[in-house]
Amino acid sequence: MADNVISGYAARFGDETVIAGEFRERLAPGAFTRTLRERPDVTALLDHDSGRVLGRTTAGTLTLRQDRIGLWFSLDVDPTTPEGQTALGTVGRQDVKGCSFSFRAQAETWQDGGEKLPLRTLTDVDLFEVTLTYNPAYPTTSASLTHTNASAAARRVRMRAEMEQKLRGIA
Repeated sequence: MADNVISGYAARFGDETVIAGEFRERLAPGAFTRTLRERPDVTALLDHDSGRVLGRTTAGTLTLRQDRIGLWFSLDVDPTTPEGQTALGTVGRQDVKGCSFSFRAQAETWQDGGEKLPLRTLTDVDLFEVTLTYNPAYPTTSASLTHTNASAAARRVRMRAEMEQKLRGIA
């Protein structure tokens, strides 16, 4: 049994992707440092749709952390909402297993690509939202249901109680 938590990487440092067939893009380590410190509210959405909110940092339902890999998130999903049911169902089946993010570049560098497309490296971004999506711009992002030991422990306690009830003839 899975908890109602989806987690993964909304962005990964150093991984390149092609944007609109025009240029390559990657995120430099630390690109989210300033925005995570200064931005009070970031939302989690389904497919960049502002009408399908799944969580937000100010509500405590979205946690964001930058580490050596990239921008990690943990999203406490409400299964009583249509959006929550969709997110839990599609991520649980891995129909949706990637992420994207909405941002404004504050600092970037460009390199001539020579035979390749030019390369933009984002070094500082304003982060507005992270989103669960089936078709992320960065294919190395991830989203999956989180299984915790708390769920396993709760099942063991319940099974033990049921066994004791059977032994006592209470069932």
